[in-house]
Amino acid sequence: MEDVLTEIPPPSRFFQEDLNNFIPPPPSLPTPFLLFSDPYATKILHPSILIIAISPSSLQIFHRVSAKTLIGTLVLPEIPFSGNSIKASLKDKSCNIYSLNDSEKLVCIISVQCSVPAERSHVVSKLLLGGQIFPERVLILDSIQSQNFRSKLSWDETLAYKLETSSERKEFNSGHGGSSLLKDVDYFPSGSVVDGLAAALLARCQILNIKGTLHLSWPKFGTSVILLLRSLLLNDVLAGLEFGSNGDYEDQHFNSGWKDPLVDAELYT
Repeated sequence: MEDVLTEIPPPSRFFQEDLNNFIPPPPSLPTPFLLFSDPYATKILHPSILIIAISPSSLQIFHRVSAKTLIGTLVLPEIPFSGNSIKASLKDKSCNIYSLNDSEKLVCIISVQCSVPAERSHVVSKLLLGGQIFPERVLILDSIQSQNFRSKLSWDETLAYKLETSSERKEFNSGHGGSSLLKDVDYFPSGSVVDGLAAALLARCQILNIKGTLHLSWPKFGTSVILLLRSLLLNDVLAGLEFGSNGDYEDQHFNSGWKDPLVDAELYT
């Protein structure tokens, strides 16, 4: 007679993955889309440079630029418009597209003031690059994420690094008069990681063979990093553009006293 206490139990009627068949799948999110004003609604934009501001510091800088015109917006259906002000505000959850008024060639700026989830990053990058917007060059401005950086970060130090697509680096190394967009900025340290929308946008540039540069700065907030970005833009990207006075960059919404709990942790040394 079999011993019911020591006998190997029979297999379960279901595998673990089969149990999920009884759970209804989550509803799929609506597809994001672009809305443009006339005369941009019916044509493909070919800006000489497209600047995509993601970091809080870069958003502050371009918020203060008066010589810009709103020409379109990216609509993420899961992000409500309620709470947004009629006049442009840094507190709005929006992703607006601007053109600069005083440029001989079309220059476009995209201010990403809403949080784009990682699972939506590739969909958004395809909308912003390669469809109705096909730029000659792309500059992405984002912040260093402390959890993805291999070295210890200090609040007393302002850092800036870059990553480039192969076409951007090839022009700099060709020796035919080409130059890197941010020629004096060091490359992002090996072993550190970039993810989210910024990584998806740079990968999209690589796929489409667009000259693309991702600029990463630290810290996220504070006058020092704002002045660094402002100087970089004036010297290497948009010479002559008025970015506002230094005193204009104090904003209660972006508190320079904000602290990242992961900074100075021994885990990231």
